Amino acid sequence: MSTESQEPALSEQSTQDDESSKSVSKKAAKKEAAKQEKLRRRQEANLAAAATSSLSLDSGDDPLSANYGDVPLLELQSKSAKDVSDWTKVGLLNESLKDQLVLLRGRAQAIRAVGKKMAFLVVRESGFTVQCLAQVQPDVVSPQMVKYATALSRESIVDVEGVVSVPSAPIKGATQQVEILVKKLYSVNKAVPTLPIIVEDAARSEIEIEKAHQAGEQLVRVNQDTRLNFRVLDLRTPANQGIFRIQSQIGNIFRQFLLSEDFVEIHTPKLIAGSSEGGSAVFRLDYKGQPACLAQSPQLHKQMSICGDFGRVFEIGPVFRAEDSYTHRHLCEFTGLDVEMEIKSHYSEVMDIVDRLFVAMFDSLNKNCQKELEAVGRQYPFEPLKYLRQTLRLTFEEGIQMLKDAGIVVDPLGDLNTESERKLGQLVLEKYSTEFYILHRYPLAVRPFYTMPCYDNPAYSNSFDVFIRGEEIISGAQRVHVPEFLEKRAEACGIDVKTISTYIDSFRYGAPPHGGFGVGLERVVMLFCGLNNIRKTSLYPRDPLRIAP
Repeated sequence: MSTESQEPALSEQSTQDDESSKSVSKKAAKKEAAKQEKLRRRQEANLAAAATSSLSLDSGDDPLSANYGDVPLLELQSKSAKDVSDWTKVGLLNESLKDQLVLLRGRAQAIRAVGKKMAFLVVRESGFTVQCLAQVQPDVVSPQMVKYATALSRESIVDVEGVVSVPSAPIKGATQQVEILVKKLYSVNKAVPTLPIIVEDAARSEIEIEKAHQAGEQLVRVNQDTRLNFRVLDLRTPANQGIFRIQSQIGNIFRQFLLSEDFVEIHTPKLIAGSSEGGSAVFRLDYKGQPACLAQSPQLHKQMSICGDFGRVFEIGPVFRAEDSYTHRHLCEFTGLDVEMEIKSHYSEVMDIVDRLFVAMFDSLNKNCQKELEAVGRQYPFEPLKYLRQTLRLTFEEGIQMLKDAGIVVDPLGDLNTESERKLGQLVLEKYSTEFYILHRYPLAVRPFYTMPCYDNPAYSNSFDVFIRGEEIISGAQRVHVPEFLEKRAEACGIDVKTISTYIDSFRYGAPPHGGFGVGLERVVMLFCGLNNIRKTSLYPRDPLRIAP
């Protein structure tokens, strides 16, 4: 989902893909909104009922009542402070803490009563779970406390104080192989009794569901729209916890690598006077009586920053595309990872940065995100990405020839459609044993107006795309830095030169040769983890039909 790769004016196939995938009407969207409003009202009613039930439950005469119950709001208003070291993270619980008293906070993921004197709670924190046992004990745990525990609703926030024990048999329903013998149990905040989706249902893989079906058991399948409608619950699954921690690491690696290469992080405006990419897929708005739009990329301003003598710059920020795209890899808003740099002699210098940056990124993810990758793989099985120590580079003409040799008919001066990209990815994997490669010297006609033509053939350009698993993630190029030529290119692409006059003027004051690239963060995560839809890697996706939650 690169900031340059979504250029709307470049690919006819993209338009065809979008048209063919418009399966949801506005009427259906309104119907869904009404359904969600009805469910919201029902949840409010359930919450009120739960509050009444809680009050009646706590009103009994129990000498041990101080050991359990709902934490009063007054106590939650930062009335008193506890040392943070008093708390133990669920993920750190292990056999070395045997017989120690610990204090935990987490969610009541599962609750199971065993008669009237025993209850099991599975408490979850940051994807880790531990089994807690509340069992009637004189002077510690009363029958009323066990009853209170069993009445808690799933996903409620609870505080548990208890002693760590090590059971003789493995614990199958929790990540931590210890058990907490509960001494005290408090509800910090109750969830509604009836949840729209259950986290355990949302965490199931298609393989689990299919196996259960074959065995005659029907398990709940949570579809994508339902997940996104109740995204806060969906995000609690182990796979989603892994996905967004991996995403966080990608942003961190991107930043740290470029800082080590003498790049400067910048922050460009998202409100601009005219289109930053060309084409019609732009969000237009009124800016104090003047026409304006949301930036389709930081392209113009990052180039202007090179003219401002920063030498090498990068940015991590939001990018907006008003495309009517309903495909598995397009969003109306995504996070762009953008780079721009001076070029001394050849645009291969930019590709060199791409090569080293992404090999370092893949290495770091495989080394430091093993638990997260395993969590993703349990729900969405995938094969580890295959890549070379030195990234393969093919010219566009070489790629076209590989497709022709395989019997695929393609326009030698046109863009590759989605099907051709995937086929070329298969051919490259078979021949070179890599799923990550660079394709460069694209036809000039399919690139943005600011792309530098090749010196030896003006039909081609000093540009490149980068692919993972047969899908594009990066688009980059050497830029046109000669203002007169830049004006001609903009006019030829249908851009009103007046709306980008300050951009073009910045090159009139002396501009070094330069180039750069744009990467879509969500698309990198999607393809590295072998996921089938970019909405899985966008925290709160924005597409033509979704602007909430």
